Parts: sequence; structure tokens; C-alpha cells
Amino acid sequence: MSDQTMDSGVAAVIDRERLATLLGRELEDFRARHPRSLEAHERARRSLVGGVPMPWMMRWAGGFPVVAERASGNRIVDVDGHEYVDLCLGDTGAMPGHGPAPLVAAVVEQLQRGITTMLPTDDAAWAGEELARRFRVPRWMFTLTATDANRAALRIARQITGRRKVLVYSYCYHGSVDEAFAVAGPDGTTVAREGNVGPAVDVAETTVAVEFNDLPALEAALATGEIACVMAEPAMTNMGIVLPDAGYHDALRRLTREHGTLLLIDETHTFSAGPGGCTGAWDLDPDLVSIGKAIGGGIPSGALGLADHVTAAMFDQQGADYEDTGGVGGTLAGNALSLAAIRATLGEVLTDAAFAHTIPLAERFADGLRDLFAKYALPWNVTQLGARAEYRFEPRPARNGSDAHGAADPELERYLHLHALNRGLLLTPFHNMALMSPSTSAADVDRHSELFDEAVSELLA
Repeated sequence: MSDQTMDSGVAAVIDRERLATLLGRELEDFRARHPRSLEAHERARRSLVGGVPMPWMMRWAGGFPVVAERASGNRIVDVDGHEYVDLCLGDTGAMPGHGPAPLVAAVVEQLQRGITTMLPTDDAAWAGEELARRFRVPRWMFTLTATDANRAALRIARQITGRRKVLVYSYCYHGSVDEAFAVAGPDGTTVAREGNVGPAVDVAETTVAVEFNDLPALEAALATGEIACVMAEPAMTNMGIVLPDAGYHDALRRLTREHGTLLLIDETHTFSAGPGGCTGAWDLDPDLVSIGKAIGGGIPSGALGLADHVTAAMFDQQGADYEDTGGVGGTLAGNALSLAAIRATLGEVLTDAAFAHTIPLAERFADGLRDLFAKYALPWNVTQLGARAEYRFEPRPARNGSDAHGAADPELERYLHLHALNRGLLLTPFHNMALMSPSTSAADVDRHSELFDEAVSELLA
């Protein structure tokens, strides 16, 4: 454990030897309960890197991943026949639930009419209008992921400002954008995040990293006149949920305007805050908005919204090739299938009524945890952002990503996740995050509270 974790009080209440014993028991139980998943994983190791489709799947708590057979609503069934209440929901990608009927119908119909044609469909204009209504940014382009949208946004920002650098927050989440894998070092310099793979250049060449909620550091960085764009989650989501201080976003918007810097708000995870994400819920006024994952209900989709002054500046640039070789977009971006999925998801699934159902469920999840923290005198906290909630092993919510990162306890997290997984409940790997879908019920949330109570009771016995 790090010193910060010990200072939080976790070490005072957790017997590490008992934790190791219980974790070992859960690992044995997991292996015994999932012979077909293990067999499938062993086969996959002969052809897949790490035995999984993407390396991050190696980090599931059981030592090998459950292999899914089918998913519907907020339930997943694995190849061993176990059913799970899914509070992970594809880490936001399945926020509408798995295979909601309107999405399935729209996708099947579009599959029969064509998947990708290099031509627009009527769904494109509908999706642009709906995103403009929700996020109050008038112009949109479509990608396949939010990572693609963010990369396009940074190219555009550099082009129209003539500046090289991007400002990010330590331990932010912006997909696999190179510039985002940077943190503020102890002396205030910008350094690569630990474990960053193959950066093209020293991150300090492209990026300035500051701590979230640190206005003096933000102002000092912007005052250099070298920042083309601030790329910000409105609330940080990569190390738990870190909410902005009161007035922080007003100051961020004022300072970026004063220093000629564009403001990009990434709503990929924070879409959970409501139908228009935090931008709508908190009345934000960004120059650009990026979003992905959830808007297509699991069909690869992403979008970038641009204010009118940004699109005007784009097309005022001489020699900037946005149509071909400039590096904005891709052949499959904006394809007919993903646009059909976006229209069905936004038009019929993730509606105002859906959020009116899911947000109270996240409140119920958070309240259940707070009651249990009090019951066991645990110095932990839980933070909610709309339909999303996450607990952390520290007495108070962190104010920045570095503090949240320092309070991590991977062994304890693994035990709690695996205990729940072995009893039919799925949480997001390497997060303690739960997300509510339109098909999630109060009973599903209460089941998490029951299992958490059981796991902690055994740990503290």
C-alpha cells in the first residue's frame, strides 16, 4: 500500500493477511465455477495476445475473464451458464442496456439496406440535430470512437490557433489519445504516466498536465500563450469520480477565453449526468464537445461537436485539407450502421424518461454504500454523477486525479469485485464503478448492497 492509502485509515481497519486468505478462496471458487471459460481462455492464448481480444481484458479479477455467451438488458450469461446483474455495462458503451429492442430493430433494418456506402443517410442529419439540441453545440461530425473525435479536435485546435500544446489533467480519461497520457510531476513539470507504451515524443513536447481543481496551475499554464486546447472531462472519471469545485468551470471558461485557448469537453463517461451530459446539466459553454461509446448503444460510434466560430475558423484556413489527407476522420466514420444506431439510441432509449429512471437508482446505490460505510466505520466514500456512482478507499472524495490514484488499493478492490462476480454481479474492472441502465431495477441495486455487506462482514470478522 502507498503511504497515502495508509493515511486514509484503510490499513487501520483491514487485516491484510485475512484479505489475502479471502482473496485466495475467491480465486479458487472462481476457477472451479468457470471451467468452460477457463477452457476457452486457454484456447484463446494460442492465438490472441494475452488470450484476450484486447490486453486490458487480462485485468478481470478472476485471473482470466468470464466468456460471455449472451447479454440482454442488464444481464449477461456466460458459457458456464451463470447469469450476472451487469453494473459494468461495457464501461458506458452499453449504458442503454444490452440490445434494447429499438436499437436491435434499427440495426437489423440498416444491415439489410447497407452498412457503409461513403454516402450520408437521413439518420445523420437527425443525429446532428439531436446532439445539437442536447449539448447546445451547433455543428457535428461523426467518428467511430470518442478517441477519434478527440484526435480530430486536437488537430483542428492546433490548426486554427497556430499553437502546439494541449492541456490535460493528471490521470484524465480521453481514450488512447497520445497527449492524454501525461501527468504533472512533483516539481510541476509534465511527465509521462507510468506504463505509457511507446510515446512518439516526450509528452512534454505536446502536453502540459495540471491537477484538476488547481486554478493557479491552470492559469499559469494558459498564460504562456502556447496552449491550443484544454481537453477536459467535466468531472474526472479515470480514478473514481472527481467532481469540480464550485465555480471551477466558470473560471476554466473565463481563463480559456482570456488566453485564446479552445475548450474541449469530453462527455464520453459523463454522459451519465443527464440527457445532455454535464454540458447540459451544468450549463457549460465549450468550444468543442466529444462523445462516444453510449450514443450508439454498443455499435462503434463517436461524435465531435463544434461551435460556429470553430467551424468558421476551420474553413478560413488556407491549405487545411479536412476532406482527405489532413488526418480528420476515416473511411468508416459516419457509416450508415453507426448512424442508425445513434438515432435509435438517442431517440428511443437514452431519453429524458430513461435518465429519470437511472439517476435515482444511482442515488440508491450510493446511499446503500454510505449506510454500510457507517455500519462498519469504514473511512471510505462514494461519489455519484447522474446514473453513475463509484466508491473509493479514502475518507473524503478526492479533488484531483493524483490524490485519487494515490488512494488506490488493488488487492482490496480485487477481493470485492471477485466476491461479487462469484455471486452473480458484475462491476467495472479496475474501477469500483456501477452504471445504471433503463433495465436496471431497485432489486439489482439492493443485491449489490447485500453482497457488499457480506464481503465486508467476512473481511472484518
